[in-house]
Amino acid sequence: MADMIKITSGHDGFAFAALHGQPKGPRKGGVIVIQEIFGLDQYIQADVARWEARGFEVLAPSMYDRQEPGFLAEHDEAGVQAAVKLAMANGPDNAMSDIQACIDFLSHRGPVFIVGYCYGGTMVWLAASRCKGLSAGSSYYGGQVAGMAGLPLSCPVELHLGRKDGHIPADDVKAKVQAAHPEVPVWIYEASGHGFNNDGRPESDLADAELARRRTVALFEANGAG
Repeated sequence: MADMIKITSGHDGFAFAALHGQPKGPRKGGVIVIQEIFGLDQYIQADVARWEARGFEVLAPSMYDRQEPGFLAEHDEAGVQAAVKLAMANGPDNAMSDIQACIDFLSHRGPVFIVGYCYGGTMVWLAASRCKGLSAGSSYYGGQVAGMAGLPLSCPVELHLGRKDGHIPADDVKAKVQAAHPEVPVWIYEASGHGFNNDGRPESDLADAELARRRTVALFEANGAG
C-alpha cells in the first residue's frame, strides 16, 4: 500500500505531498503518475496500486498543494469547476518543477517513466518536452496536447484517446500530433470516452483500458524498464 510522503520542489523550495508506492517483486523502474484534475482520488490510488503490482516504484504527486493541500473533487460539474481553477492558478512552471523533483527522487534507482490522465495527460506531454531524465511517457486524453503538438520531445511518448470522448476530438488530435511528430503512436479506443482508465465509470470500457495499459507497459519496457 502506498504511503504519503513529502518532496521538495527545486524552483521554490515548496514541499508537496505525493503517494509513494513500492514495487511488488523485482523493481522494473520508477513511474510518475499524474492525476486527473480531481486530485489523488480513488481512481489514481487504484492506478498507483496497478503500477506497484507490475513491479514499479510509483510517485503520484498532489499537483495543487500550493493552492489547496490534499484537494479532492467529485467527478461532477462543481468538481470540474473547482479543479480547473486550481490547475490554472498552479500554472505550468510549478507543475514542471514538481514533476522534475519526482524524476530526481526516482532516478538514482533506475529509469523513470511518466503516465498521466486528463490534466495529467497534458502534463506528460509538457514534461516530455521540458523535464530532464524521463525515459518514456504515456499520455491519456490530455485536453491541451493538440495545442502543444509542435513542442520538441526529449523522450518517446505515446497517446491514448477515446473515440467517444466528448471533450477531445480524437482524429483532430492524432492529425496534429503526427504532423509534428510522426514517430508518436496515437491510439484511439473505439468503445471508450473520456477518463476510460477509471474502471467502473460509464465512459470506461475495461477491454480498452487493459489494452492501453499493456501498450504503456510495452513502451516502458522498450525504453529501459527491467
